[in-house]
Formats: sequence, structure tokens, C-alpha cells
Amino acid sequence: MTDDLRPVTAEDITVAARASFAGAPDGRLRFLLQHLVEHLHGYAREVRLTAAEWEAAIAFLTETGRACTDRRQEFILLSDALGLSMLVDVLQHPAPPGATESTVLGPFHVEGSPLRPMGSSTVDQDGSGEPAFVSGTVRGTGGQPVAGALLDVWQNAANQLYAVQDPGQPPGNLRGRFRTGADGAFAFWSVRPVDYRIPDDGPVGRMLAATGRHPWRPAHLHIIVSAPGYRTVTTHFFDRTSPHLAGDAVFGVKPSLVGDFVPHRPDEPGAPEGWDGTWYSFERDVVLAPAGG
Repeated sequence: MTDDLRPVTAEDITVAARASFAGAPDGRLRFLLQHLVEHLHGYAREVRLTAAEWEAAIAFLTETGRACTDRRQEFILLSDALGLSMLVDVLQHPAPPGATESTVLGPFHVEGSPLRPMGSSTVDQDGSGEPAFVSGTVRGTGGQPVAGALLDVWQNAANQLYAVQDPGQPPGNLRGRFRTGADGAFAFWSVRPVDYRIPDDGPVGRMLAATGRHPWRPAHLHIIVSAPGYRTVTTHFFDRTSPHLAGDAVFGVKPSLVGDFVPHRPDEPGAPEGWDGTWYSFERDVVLAPAGG
């Protein structure tokens, strides 16, 4: 009898939606969805979300999906710009004492970058930027060199674009994989990275503009380091001179990851052949935590 039904409250809807997932056979999936319902409903109640605002949010998410291509991942960009990517990283990858800290992967990593000889260059196109020699040693937290570590590196060119964004660059430009020898040392030529704008011509960019936020990331080089018996670390090397270190659009800066691109004259030892301008060196060890540690 409809006469026996009482008015449905906001809390009733939350309880019913949460209970609808109670039978999920996967315990972790059940936990995630039930808590998602609680927090999402709680947000709607807290801000008194209107139907028009929710429709606008759905339209924004739909547009975000449409902006995704094989060269662009707008949802990763959205996660980055909301600080969610960094929050997940901090929660999942706390660095043990002495280990290199991690940061966001970003939307421009590509699997299968060229495997290059140690000491060679990632530059496949002239005009990519000012030469930079990057070197260091992969070590364990006990100080021991890590032989056979794989370094996957990538970065943007002088025009602020990654090869995956720019059809004018060779696909492997400023990308490469290197494997350390018995001494754990690594060295390669690249270019000094420049500050760049995250793609802001889509829905995420319009969100930033509407809220008065800038789209800039500080200059950095990406690196993933992996080795058997050790935790893989995904991190950045940041340029200390960047004006955007304190205001990274994706919240990815950690002080321990900031270093110096040291300038050198063209007549100094080690200068790249055929280069008559300033070149740079950057030295930084990578310290890996033991697997399971």
C-alpha cells in the first residue's frame, strides 16, 4: 500500500545506493564503490549540488572523454590538475629513508622507447634545445651500485612539446632507455628542459582558466628506474632555476627532486662535438628501495 510509504530522505538514497553494492563478490571492489557512494553523496549534500550544476559536470566529463586521443589523455590531465595523481602517488609510494622520491607519471609517457647505448644521446632532431649531459649512479639504500638497472627517460623539446604531442618531431626524440653496467653508473646526452604549459586548449584548460589557475609546469626530465629486487621508481629531475617550482600546475614538485643544470663554456672539456654555445651538465644519483621494503 502506498499509504505505508514514508517520504524518502537524502540519507535514505545514500543508504540504498551503498547497500546496492553489498553483494559484490570482489571485496575490494565492494569497498571502493560503497565508499565512493558515501563521499560522492556527502559532497553533493555539503555543497547543495543543483541539477544544473550536475548536468554541467556530466557535460564536462563527456567532453573530457572526447578530448582523449592516441596522442592525448585528458583524464590523466584532469587527475593531475586536481592533485589526485600526486595524492595517489604519495599514498601508494612512500619513499623509505634515503630512497629517491617518486612523482607523477604524466600523460606523455610512451612504452617501448628506443634502447640506446649508455653515454649516447636521446636527441633525434636538430633544434631540440641546448645540450645537457645527465649522469649519476643507481644505488640501493645501502649504498651498493645496482647493475642492470633500466632507465626510461623522456622530456619536452625547446618548443615546450613532447614528441608524442608534436608530429613534427621524430617519435623517439628526447626519449630513450639505458641500462647500467656493473658500477651502476648512467650517463646520456639530452637537452636542458624548459618550462611548459600542460595542454590547455581543452576542457581541463578551460577549468583552469575559469578558476584563475595557470597551466605551467616547471622544467623537468622524466625518468623511470627499475631493477630486479628493487622497487621501481617513477620520478622527475627538476631545474632549480624554474620560476614555476612553487606553483606546479599538477603539484608534482618535491624538494628532493630539484637540482642544478650547471652551465659550461663551449671550450670546456666534455663539450658536445660541433656545438659552439653554452651546454649543461646535471648530476643526480637514483636510490632504489628493496622490493617489499
